[in-house]
Amino acid sequence: MTAMPERTELAPGLEVSRIITGLWQVADMERGGTLLDRAPAARVLVDYAQSGFDTFDMADHYGSAELIAGEARRMMLQAGGATNAKLLTKWCPEPHETTPDAVRAGIAERCERLGVDTIDLLQLHWWSFEYPGYLDVMDTLMRLKQDGVIGHVGVTNFDTDHLYLLLQQGYEIATNQVSCSLLDRRALGELSELCLERGVRLLAYGTLAGGFMSEKWLGAKEPESIADWSKMKYARFIETVGGWAEFQNLLSRLDGIAKRHGVTIANVATRWVLDQPAVGAVIIGARLTQSEHRASNGDVFSFALDRQDHDAIAAVTGQMTPVPGDCGDEYRRPPYLTASGDLTDHLSELPPVFEVVENNGRQQALSGSEWEPVAGYCRAQRIGNRILVSGTTATHGESRVVGPGDVRAQTIYILDKILGAISSLGGTRENVIRTRIYLSNADEWEPASRVHGRYFGAVRPANTLVEIGRLVGDYAVEIEAEADIS
Repeated sequence: MTAMPERTELAPGLEVSRIITGLWQVADMERGGTLLDRAPAARVLVDYAQSGFDTFDMADHYGSAELIAGEARRMMLQAGGATNAKLLTKWCPEPHETTPDAVRAGIAERCERLGVDTIDLLQLHWWSFEYPGYLDVMDTLMRLKQDGVIGHVGVTNFDTDHLYLLLQQGYEIATNQVSCSLLDRRALGELSELCLERGVRLLAYGTLAGGFMSEKWLGAKEPESIADWSKMKYARFIETVGGWAEFQNLLSRLDGIAKRHGVTIANVATRWVLDQPAVGAVIIGARLTQSEHRASNGDVFSFALDRQDHDAIAAVTGQMTPVPGDCGDEYRRPPYLTASGDLTDHLSELPPVFEVVENNGRQQALSGSEWEPVAGYCRAQRIGNRILVSGTTATHGESRVVGPGDVRAQTIYILDKILGAISSLGGTRENVIRTRIYLSNADEWEPASRVHGRYFGAVRPANTLVEIGRLVGDYAVEIEAEADIS
């Protein structure tokens, strides 16, 4: 008999199934422009909810997923007068959609499409941290939470540093939705440590690698072509960890464990992720009206992996090449391939972070600070192939200090700002050739240096770090940089 799914409280009042039904494949199914028939698709969600899988994850860009979920909720209310179903959605604004009015309009649209007054969990996705406006968005989301329009706020694909920065700013973050699987274990290091320390729960997607983690692919030849977006993404992960042969070794090991417990490879892969301490729930996608996974998903809760199982799995994953970087990198660097398309499926373009003007034959990036014309300087300027970035502090807007007294948070914000200036003038992170770090307290060298290493470890620019007598304002660190794009 299939077991009922385990449940967990992600945040006060937000109890969910530990397997959440993901609706990203709605976007893939509607790729040709024809929307799914809403009523039959919604009835599938009603069936899921009646089996205990009553938590659904979607986003503004997952085709008509929000409308389908809203219809399913209406059906449940009509049938029983109440429902425990939880609807989790995401808002993925463009970099300029940061004003309170723009945020309120975006969230109001989510409420309308879902047919709710309060969104159970609203998750923010931000395309590039070089655009600092996500802090302005978070300010408004927190106000909407206080107003009862949002039950809880989460984020998606935030790396460890930027989640840390949000938490240091005092934002109440319930969850961080990230890729996490036996192939991609980036989330299980420093990010998990931070989440466990600060009470943030991970929502893991990609657990089944777009369906590759199954008996169907055990012993199969590597596919020559892949049709759906999800598999395109996870095929890249398979290549990264060692290729198809290494992946077959993993499937073979999982198959042996699955047979011992009388379950499937997918069940074992899912159970392994659920066993990770920081993981609150996993998200498994559904192709509505085409395939049914409720019974199989329920089997995840009918067994437990013992120490022998975990050791056997670790023996194989320990031989794999780790996926490099931190969570979310694939969403912020070319080719931007996601489970619902590439960057062009979401944004028309990423415009320059700062205004760029011509001045005496030089290109200058202006941040809009009132002090630039007063003190006679620009954020950065390009002379030929050389880009010079002024000393930069963690100033958001005109005077807001990001991470007061916190060197790590300030360094994160500053380096984003520097890269935003460089990209506005046609450069990239890889073009940086020199950085200079000024600390008000030399004893804080390590957090600044570790952040610098995460940003530039593969670039290795020349670097100077010194203590100075005083920084103007409530700042712990100031940084300047140079880049060469010849």
